[in-house]
Amino acid sequence: MTPVLECVPNFSEGRDEKTIQAIVQSVGSVPGAYVLHVDSGIAANRTVVTFAGAPEAVVEAAFRAVRTAAERIDMRHQHGEHPRIGATDVLPLVPVRGIDLETAARLARQLAERVGQELGIPVYCYESAAASPERKSLEACRRGQYEGLREKMSDPRWKPDYGPQEWSDTVARTGASVIGARDFLGAVNFNLAPSGDPVKDIATAKAIAREIRAATRGPWSLPGVKAIGWWIEEYGMAQVSTNLTDLHATGLGAAYDAVSAAALRHRARVIGTEVIGLLPAWVLDDVGDIDRLGLDSLRPFGRPFDPDRKIIERLLPH
Repeated sequence: MTPVLECVPNFSEGRDEKTIQAIVQSVGSVPGAYVLHVDSGIAANRTVVTFAGAPEAVVEAAFRAVRTAAERIDMRHQHGEHPRIGATDVLPLVPVRGIDLETAARLARQLAERVGQELGIPVYCYESAAASPERKSLEACRRGQYEGLREKMSDPRWKPDYGPQEWSDTVARTGASVIGARDFLGAVNFNLAPSGDPVKDIATAKAIAREIRAATRGPWSLPGVKAIGWWIEEYGMAQVSTNLTDLHATGLGAAYDAVSAAALRHRARVIGTEVIGLLPAWVLDDVGDIDRLGLDSLRPFGRPFDPDRKIIERLLPH
């Protein structure tokens, strides 16, 4: 079986098309690395690029993408709805076939070291590549976001794993990156019907997010789910934005049902689902009747759901 590694970096730019294209082109410049999907959000000011291929090619393409982002994104002037700590905010390597998570973690640490040494970017390693338990979660590594990075780097407990250890003009421009290895993750946003009061809708989305996230440890918490609530201006609606980090524990259908139930408790209603990036085919197979999720509800906003463009197995080169 030919090994295939996936990479899903998140860049802190969702508005400047020239910058986005430059990053994508840097990925595509590496033979054996294939760009599968590009997903940009204006309000979030964030772009998720999904690419896959031979492990060595994917790692090289990842490095080139980080370099391009560092050259073109100035974090001193970057603002958006999505939490972030650097130009290349987070970069996970994901084993697809013929490669295990341990190997992906080793490649992630090698990439992190190179990014730190050659590009002068502070790097924290997370998930399976983490050097210690307290650095395993993305939230811990990104806590404080870009605005708190200078203070974070001054804390001996939070010195970066690789790259500069002190704040500088270069670090001020690029911020830090969080690089690691993990299994498949579902980035899924649930759309709430607008009530006519954006302030109320945002509060509702945030309340739902608190109830369902695993970290709350409450009666409605879902295993492996991270969630925040926000307002997406281009859609004119609030969303409950989730990361389904363990799709076997909480799949797409279960998350939709739980968010819908929480919305009803808050006198709101879920009117559709937005999948960011790609999903493996089995995730949709487990849902059953996918029409109930409203996956195509954002088509009027130019964001249709096309399985041929959203399922990773259909995009991988044979």
